[in-house]
Amino acid sequence: MRIGFDNDKYMEIQSECIQQRIAQFGGKLYLEFGGKLFDDYHASRVLPGFEPDSKIRMLSKIRDEVEIIIAINADDIEKNKLRGDLGISYDDDALRLTDIFRGLGFYVGSVVITRYSGQPGADKFRKRLSDLGMKSFLHYPIPGYPSDVQGIVSEEGYGRNDYIETTRPLVVVTAPGPGSGKMATCLSQLYHENKRGQKAGYAKFETFPIWNLPLKHPVNIAYESATADLDDINMIDPFHLEAYGKTAVNYNRDVEIFPVLRAMLEQILGECPYKSPTDMGVNMAGFCIFDDEAVREAANMEILRRYFKAAEDVSKHAAPPALLAKNELIMQQAGVTKDIFPAVKAALDKESETGKPAGAMQLPDGSIVTGKTSNLLGASAALLLNALKTLAGIDDSVDLIDAETIAPICRLKTEMLGNHNPRLHSDEVLIALAASSVNSETARLAMEALPRLAACGAHFSIILSSVDEKTYKKLGINVSCEPKYEHRTLYHRS
Repeated sequence: MRIGFDNDKYMEIQSECIQQRIAQFGGKLYLEFGGKLFDDYHASRVLPGFEPDSKIRMLSKIRDEVEIIIAINADDIEKNKLRGDLGISYDDDALRLTDIFRGLGFYVGSVVITRYSGQPGADKFRKRLSDLGMKSFLHYPIPGYPSDVQGIVSEEGYGRNDYIETTRPLVVVTAPGPGSGKMATCLSQLYHENKRGQKAGYAKFETFPIWNLPLKHPVNIAYESATADLDDINMIDPFHLEAYGKTAVNYNRDVEIFPVLRAMLEQILGECPYKSPTDMGVNMAGFCIFDDEAVREAANMEILRRYFKAAEDVSKHAAPPALLAKNELIMQQAGVTKDIFPAVKAALDKESETGKPAGAMQLPDGSIVTGKTSNLLGASAALLLNALKTLAGIDDSVDLIDAETIAPICRLKTEMLGNHNPRLHSDEVLIALAASSVNSETARLAMEALPRLAACGAHFSIILSSVDEKTYKKLGINVSCEPKYEHRTLYHRS
């Protein structure tokens, strides 16, 4: 993948921007953090050169000034809402995030449970936090939110919420997922700080859409594709255009809420420090793109992957058909077709040739390798081995793992572990390869080539098992699939 984003510059100017915003408000800033603080793989895919942990590393530069509050919606706790990417509940993820932040040396001051109205699940979670030595605070539903500004900014509104005592200049408010009440938490804190005569301000950190890129830039279109299920729509910020005569890109929810937010800030602070929703942001990513063509290519690939993912989810009945229709429309707007990724045709051609599921991968030099289903290996496992052979300069006729080694593993799976499918998955073939590398020079060379698979793209003629998908993800390979299963059955094992 061609690099088009200067990650070092980003971390430097982003931390400087945040420090300037802290100073603007007299030394205290509540920063609503949208998206992921770390493991931001969407950003790393559409901005090649952006490291998935760039944002948390950027904050590490000013770690001693940072305090983290984790917000979680009481209704999400009660409904046992799960993170789609991790498969764990929001309350468990709040604990996971706390452990990660602490492991990186950050101070996590508390958890705030928002929209609390006596939910038993929230009470149970709060007891759990107490047992773990974590402070927790309650914020309550406010009648007329968000339109009744007078009621919200009053003792019966924000005034009912617990005041979260914070001790550091930068308070980062983050959450396990959307709808957790991050903005309301920040504004409630401003109300209480102001009531106590303490200066504080509010800002927002959203990486996408990138405000100083064109509205129809592929990076911004890729954001629409990524949030198609949320109905987010990029648009020109009309408030910014009116105030400054300059075009800036924002998204519909921020634009729609800005008049209300402005009125709230005027009530709390006496005046609103911002003339537009774009003004609220502190995102400097757009200034760090040095190869626009490379970034456009990467973003277009992401748009295509999002289309395939939507098609897969619809096939699994995990998403409505409207989601696929929306992604198809986004593809048309971006001028993206399946032809931009040659692995798609290669995988389908290989399936047509062999009559069995197949996969194809585009390597760093642009070349395409394929993998087919056999009696011993699934398509994903075969593709991994073939890609490693190519990267390591090993002749295609060489077997990295002897059939005599694979066969007993297959028998173990079916005869002892009760699996119906004897073929090795991707993780199993990597374990076999690692074991073979002890006595085989070619296997050792193949193992050494593993890191070079990162950022490669692969496409499969069928929906991958969750095991194979997770293995490819751990290797950093971007995967897409045709929206069909290998077998036409009612129930499909993961």
